[in-house]
Parts: sequence; structure tokens; C-alpha cells
Amino acid sequence: MTESLYQTDSYLTEFEASIVGFDDALRAIEFDRTAFYPGGGGQPPDYGMLRSQGMTYKVTRAKYMKGKIVHLIEGTAPLPTIGNLVHAEIDWNYRYKLMRTHTAMHILCGVIFRDYGASVTGGDMEPLKGRMDFEFETMHKELVEQIEQSINIEVANSLPIQTQILPRQEAFKIPDLIRTKINLLPEAIQEVRTVEIEGLDLQADGGTHVRNTAEVGYIRVVNYKSKGKINKRIYVELPE
Repeated sequence: MTESLYQTDSYLTEFEASIVGFDDALRAIEFDRTAFYPGGGGQPPDYGMLRSQGMTYKVTRAKYMKGKIVHLIEGTAPLPTIGNLVHAEIDWNYRYKLMRTHTAMHILCGVIFRDYGASVTGGDMEPLKGRMDFEFETMHKELVEQIEQSINIEVANSLPIQTQILPRQEAFKIPDLIRTKINLLPEAIQEVRTVEIEGLDLQADGGTHVRNTAEVGYIRVVNYKSKGKINKRIYVELPE
């Protein structure tokens, strides 16, 4: 199993690793450890660069493939092979924007669950913008304005954010850990990573986050839509 460095340190931008597998046809390389996030939970995957044996390669994305994290390589240059060492760098500007965005989604989720008891029914994000769907029967301008005010109070409160990896049985004893309408964690996953915004939100989550809500910046609610009888969508954007 590849050691997922991003799960314990989202701020790690460079790392050394050994190649433990590769696929010439797909131009995919597997490392023994990686800081590249392979995507999931609505968060897009990382990309960046790697260097090995005097060659520089562009990593166009990391992804899960047949239960493994692989790194897709641009171009036609011969790939480094099993046993070779690499120095890899993620695109930090892109990653940090996603970290801020993902944390903003958790702030939004935490406030809405706390104040209205509404569960998440879906979500998606890209750097500095995202959307989440909630179990609301009605939504209107005044409600959206109140939600925007409430989430930015939590940004201003500078709440610390912590991650923890727990055995599955222990994690599922935590009330309301799974905020999505459907539990998306397969039975095969025996360790659960949790992300906690102190005093506001605690969820099972595999993505990357900032250390403090103040890093997110002001969250603007830019639109809202009805996506069904009890399904309402909220769109947010963050400053550069």
C-alpha cells in the first residue's frame, strides 16, 4: 500500500519516494509514498512534477486505479522504472486553493447541520468555488443571507482544524460522523480518517484541509437553486 502522506500533512509540497510499479501503456507510476491527493469526496486530484535520473516529468494527475494510487505522466519520454528514486513536487498554488475550498465546504456543512439539521445530499468543488446540496424543503434570499453571515462568523472565529485516523468501529461510534445522506465508506475500509473543525464540525473525510478556518477567507454565497422537493443547492466562492 502506498503511504498517503497528504493524510497526515496537507502542507507537504515536496517528497522523496521509490517507484514500486509502473504501466508503460498508461504512463502511470506507483510510488511507495506520495503527497499527491488522488481525488475523491468532490475534491479534484493533485498534479505537479517529478525528477528522476536527471529527467523531469509532468504529473498530469494522481488517481486511484485498481485500488492503488498512481501518477499519470505527460509526454513520451521513457519512464523511470521500479526501484528508481524520485523527487516529487505538487502544484502548491492549486492544492492550497483546494484546501481552502474544501474547508469552506465543511464550514458550510457544519453550520447548516448545527442550525437547521439538514444533511448533505451531494457536492462538488474546484479551486475557490464549490456547491453543496442539502435536505431543505424551502430556501429563500433571507435564509441564504443568514447562512452566509453564520459561516463567516466561524471563519472569523479562527477555529483550529485537526485530523485523526481511527479504527472503523471506533469511528462509527461518533454521533453524526457521516453527514452525507448515504454512507459512502465501503466495508473494506477498516480505518477512517476524521476531520474536525473544533466546536463546529466532525466528519469522515479523506481530503486535504487548512489548519485554521481563518485561512479560508470570506465565503460568499453566490447563488442557490432548487434541485428537487427536499433538495436545495448552495454555491459559494472564495477570494484569491
